[in-house]
Amino acid sequence: MRRFDIASRSLAIRLFLTAAGLSLLVLLVASVLLTQYYRGTAEEVFERRLDVYLRAIVADVSQSGEEGRSGPGQLGDPAFELALSGWYWQITRLDDEAHEIKASRSLFAAKLPSLAELGVKAGEGGRRRGGAPGPDGRMLRIVERVIDVGDVGVYLVQVAAATEETERDIAHFRLALTVAFALLAIALAIATAIQVRIGLEPLRLLRQELGDIRRGERERIDSRYPKEVAPLADELNLLILANRDIVERARTQVGNLAHALKTPLSVIVNEAEAEPGPLSERIVDQAAVMRSQITYYLDRARAAARAGAIGSTTEVAPVVAALLRTFSKIYAERGIAFSGGAADATRFLGEKQDLEEMIGNLLDNAGKWSGGLVTISVVAETAPNAAGRGVLRFCIDDDGPGLAPELREAATRRGQRLDETKPGSGLGLSIVTDLAAAYGGSLTLGASPAGGLRAMLLLPGF
Repeated sequence: MRRFDIASRSLAIRLFLTAAGLSLLVLLVASVLLTQYYRGTAEEVFERRLDVYLRAIVADVSQSGEEGRSGPGQLGDPAFELALSGWYWQITRLDDEAHEIKASRSLFAAKLPSLAELGVKAGEGGRRRGGAPGPDGRMLRIVERVIDVGDVGVYLVQVAAATEETERDIAHFRLALTVAFALLAIALAIATAIQVRIGLEPLRLLRQELGDIRRGERERIDSRYPKEVAPLADELNLLILANRDIVERARTQVGNLAHALKTPLSVIVNEAEAEPGPLSERIVDQAAVMRSQITYYLDRARAAARAGAIGSTTEVAPVVAALLRTFSKIYAERGIAFSGGAADATRFLGEKQDLEEMIGNLLDNAGKWSGGLVTISVVAETAPNAAGRGVLRFCIDDDGPGLAPELREAATRRGQRLDETKPGSGLGLSIVTDLAAAYGGSLTLGASPAGGLRAMLLLPGF
């Protein structure tokens, strides 16, 4: 089972999805790394600020010898004066039984928990760092240190701050980064789409030129292409020339074969006619059958060769108009009217003589059975067929007796004549069927709105 089936059908989609996917991955990784870096930086700044306050209080306690009397005054942060502001300091004397405590006004008669009692081990310089709930339930980041001021006493100095401010800053940064990267992703997607369109423009132009060649509007690829596409264009030109050369050689060989076979047959017929008799009559009859077979299959071989040619197109309107005039004259004695036509811009992707043979056989068949009216209409289908080309729908209607459904398929078989009273060899509809198949088309018979038979012919065109 093929994966990424939708993307594999379009080179532009594959390129866009690949570039957009890689860009999105890079942006996601970058956003995670930048957020982690910002978090680390913010937390480091937060820790340094706590350390600065702790050193200031420790220095004042050590110098004054009065339990940090001057410490709070030197911090210079009004947050320590506001009740439950989230910033606190506390000094606890450890060498007496009363454990006298002095704290910032922001603690509002509450106390900070001791990290030593919570089992936090001391780190560098005797500091302990950890987290614990504060007096208002918010998580605090606490830094503490025990200092010995000699005869003055031993003190536990603590500084704490709520972490929500830092988390809020990180959240704001993450939001701003997300918005910025989202806008950047949109800009990159637009830039990628533009880049893919510009980058694939030579392929679009190449496709357009190939379409022009298929429609017969040009003979070869002439535009200049980038060095990555130019070899492909050159190879396609060689392929087109090779195709035309093969078709031309096939036509020549088929013509030579036709002459090579017809000449001996003519000699056999002449020799047989020179000596009348049952045997000679049988030889003449069989030679006529052979000549018919040779003509039929050589015509089909020529048609198949022409159908495989690249760039053959035929304007439909002049062909249909000429055939209508011709059959109007042929069936003038019976008073049969031939009408209809095709739009001027309609074109058949094939040889003119093949189109004339197919439409001519269908009009001739309709004229034989018509009661007085034969119409032809040509419609160019907008939906492409399986080969990626448009479809021309030819409908030839007559007002004759029609044909039973069970006989319609048999009527298209080679040599099948359903009514011996009508002139013909029974090859007309089979010729149309074979020619249409050579071009990837089809012939179907059905009931006509006029009451007779409708022959619907599908051929490639636009």
